[in-house]
Amino acid sequence: MWSAGGRPDLPPCGCRASCVVQEQLSRECITKLSASQHVRINHWKPGEQKHSKEPSSLQCMHLAVVACGDRLEETLIMLKSALLFSNRRLCFHIFAEDSLKPEFGKKLKEWPSSYTKKFEYNIYPITFSVGNAQEWKKLFKPCAAQRLFLPVILKDVDSLLYVDTDVLFLRPIDDIWHILTEFNSTQLAAMAPEHEIPKIGWYSRFARHPYYGTTGVNSGVMLMNLTRIRNTQFKNSMIPSGLTWEEMLYPLYQKYKNYITWGDQDLLNIIFYFNPECLYVFPCQWNYRPDHCMYGSNCKGAEEEGVSILHGNRGVYHDDKQPTFKALYEVIRDFPFEDNLFQSLYYPLQSKFLDTVHTLCGRIPQVFLKQIEKTMKKVYENRVIVYLGANHRY
Repeated sequence: MWSAGGRPDLPPCGCRASCVVQEQLSRECITKLSASQHVRINHWKPGEQKHSKEPSSLQCMHLAVVACGDRLEETLIMLKSALLFSNRRLCFHIFAEDSLKPEFGKKLKEWPSSYTKKFEYNIYPITFSVGNAQEWKKLFKPCAAQRLFLPVILKDVDSLLYVDTDVLFLRPIDDIWHILTEFNSTQLAAMAPEHEIPKIGWYSRFARHPYYGTTGVNSGVMLMNLTRIRNTQFKNSMIPSGLTWEEMLYPLYQKYKNYITWGDQDLLNIIFYFNPECLYVFPCQWNYRPDHCMYGSNCKGAEEEGVSILHGNRGVYHDDKQPTFKALYEVIRDFPFEDNLFQSLYYPLQSKFLDTVHTLCGRIPQVFLKQIEKTMKKVYENRVIVYLGANHRY
C-alpha cells in the first residue's frame, strides 16, 4: 500500500508493541539496502486468468481444490489467503459442481487487477475415471474423492499442492512448495501425521484397516509429484505384482469399503501403508487442526515456528466451538485486498484473539500469529526496498 506522496504506507502506531515492530522494520530495511551494492526489484508478469499462453504457466506453483455443496465462500477465502502471502505465480485448479462454476468465475474476476495478474485458473467438472461415479461422489464428504484422480486428470502438471476448502495459508505457498526439492528418489507425496500422540490418535484406536505409521496421515494438505505417481507401480494387498495408481483405486475401494470411515483419506493411508518409502511426512505446523490445541498444545513445530497452514476441519470457521480458528477465517475474509496488512489484518486479528482466551487454543495466540507477523514483515520490507531502490537509481 502506498501513500499519496509515493511512500510505502507505515502501519499506524495503535499500540506500543506495534510501534516497536514498525520501527524495527524500517531500520532493518534501510540497513539491508545500505549494505547492498545493487537492489533487486521483482515485478509480477501479467497473464491471462484462463488458458494463458504465457510461459509462466510452466513455472507457477499449482494449487488444487475440490468444492461441492456450500463450499464456495470457504474455497474463495482459501485462494485469497494463498494470494496474499505468496511470491511466485500461482495456477489454481478448481474442481467444482456445475452449479458452482459460474460463481467461481464471477467472483475471481471481481478481484483487483493487482492480484488477478498473479494467478491463472481453470475450473473442471467433477469426474471419476474408474468405477462408479456415484459411489465415489458419496465417499465421506461430497466430491472429496476427486483428489484421488488428480494424477489421472492433470496429465500435463508435474507437481501439485492439494488442499481442502477449509485451509488457510499463513505464510507463502513458496515455502511448502520447496519441500518438493527435499523428496528422495522414491518419495512422491507428502502429508502431515493425523495425530501427534499415538495413544489418543483416531487410527491407532479405531481403524479397521491398514494405515501409515503409528498415527496415520491427514490428507487435507497433500503435496504431490504427479509425474512420479503416474510412473510408479504400487505394492498392494490384492495381487503380487504392482499396479498403477489408476488401476489400483477402484479395486482398493471395493476391498476396504466396509472398513473405512474417512473415505479417500483412509484409502491414501492404506496405499502408503504398503508403500511407506513413497511418502514424505512433513511436521504438524503445515496442517494445523483444532486437535493440535483443543485438548492442550501438542504440535511442537507450531510452538517453535508458528502455524504455517491452518486447517479448520470440524466446521470450526462457522460455529463458536473454536473461536481462534473462526477469528482467523473472518479476518482474512473481511480484509480488503489492497489495504495495509498491519492495519486491516494483523491488528484486527490481535483484537479478536483477546476474546478467545477462555479456550485452550486461544491461550497460545503466539502460535497463530508468529508466521503471519514474519510474513508481513517480509512483505513490508520488500516494498520499502523496492521504493528506496527506485529512488537510488535516479
